[in-house]
Amino acid sequence: MISFYSIKPKFQDLLRPLLEFLHKYGITANIITLTAILLSAIAGCCIWQHPFGISFILLPISLLIRMALNALDGMMARTYHMQSKMGEILNELGDVISDFLMFFPLLKLFSINIFIVIAFLFMSIINEYAGILGKAVSGLRRYEGPMGKSDRAFVIGILSLIYYFTNTLSDYINYIFLIIIVLLIISTYSRIYNTIKIK
Repeated sequence: MISFYSIKPKFQDLLRPLLEFLHKYGITANIITLTAILLSAIAGCCIWQHPFGISFILLPISLLIRMALNALDGMMARTYHMQSKMGEILNELGDVISDFLMFFPLLKLFSINIFIVIAFLFMSIINEYAGILGKAVSGLRRYEGPMGKSDRAFVIGILSLIYYFTNTLSDYINYIFLIIIVLLIISTYSRIYNTIKIK
């Protein structure tokens, strides 16, 4: 399945100078992971409190920075031998926590039906859990899309910008998120299927 995860190496290449700068000043992989969670909390609270205007710009910017931080923590750990059990736990929990903190405010920002928001958040968590199960069962973390972590960030960032500049999606946003939920189900099935078929 098509996923933005496939372009991750190119994204990492762009971040390499920043990686070297952070390492020079003693920033660790775990600090980067915690920073991503903190950013998500601050952005989520701001969007929840002010679900209009500038929040439509804040959301995609925050998602882009979070994606960069998520890439940097893994790069930092691998490049400078900072891998640890705590780091892996923080990374996996951080993704789920950050998703919840940044995406639950969509209830107000996009005026989505609450049950659709809950279903979206639920399937996002299940999708990440299916990826983690791949490592637990077969030793290989699964990242198949569509609608993996990076895909969700990209799509929701684009939707937010469209809302800001045109406000033309209000009548269709619930249907769009229903499609996203279906894609999450397909992605989750793909991750489970590929985990099981490994011998």
